[in-house]
Amino acid sequence: MPFTTANLLFAFGLTLMAGLSTGIGSLLAFYAKQTNKKFLSVALGFSAGVMIYVSMVEIFAEARASLEAVYGSTKGYWATTIAFFTGIAIIALIDKIVPSPENPHDMQSKEDVEEMKTNDPALLRLGLFSALAIAIHNFPEGIATFASAVKDPTLGISIAIAIAIHNLPEGIAVSIPVYYATGSRRKALFYSFVSGFSEPLGAILGYFLLLRYFSDAMFGWIFAAVAGIMVYISLDELLPTAEKYGEHHYAIYGLILGMVVMAISLLMFA
Repeated sequence: MPFTTANLLFAFGLTLMAGLSTGIGSLLAFYAKQTNKKFLSVALGFSAGVMIYVSMVEIFAEARASLEAVYGSTKGYWATTIAFFTGIAIIALIDKIVPSPENPHDMQSKEDVEEMKTNDPALLRLGLFSALAIAIHNFPEGIATFASAVKDPTLGISIAIAIAIHNLPEGIAVSIPVYYATGSRRKALFYSFVSGFSEPLGAILGYFLLLRYFSDAMFGWIFAAVAGIMVYISLDELLPTAEKYGEHHYAIYGLILGMVVMAISLLMFA
């Protein structure tokens, strides 16, 4: 499958936008007078709905079609299933490596922020570890966004938006501790943007994999693994965070809305 320069640049641009949304989350933490937790809950649920629906309905199906064309119906289905759970295992292992006190899922609440003390070295360490943890998490997401956008630009846009929403609270998780430890908004913004930049780095790796080794088999394996990664992120990160910052039903309403919007967009461009 040939890739045009415009197609590759578009995919890289989407991945860059999704990654740097961590910095937008940092800005929201500084300049928003009051966090609308209900909106955040719905938005995160919406992002999870988009990612779960598109992973199970579109990405897994495309991966299966590619692998069945290479290996045959039965072996291709087995390969798709193995790749799907391999993706889950990879992102779960990355998540396990991150120590829980610095886990980027645990965005600070308003009460936590108010208890923080300026010039506390422990806070700076927390912020830097969060930045490193988020960078590790974002790397496979960059590959996922880039590979999806190269294959299907419309699908890539949907995934990039979902991941961008998911990255907003991660930016807050980095910037708040660094800001309260140093008193510098500039440093807090810098580290939050750096943590998100691993996503376009993942896109660069994706580019070299696609350029040098691309085949129907490779596409199928990568796409099935991407589906697994996105389902894990949705269930392990997005939905728990959505419920933490809003009522259970707001998260579910957002989840269903995300699925509906994703379904409609797939039908419109089918």
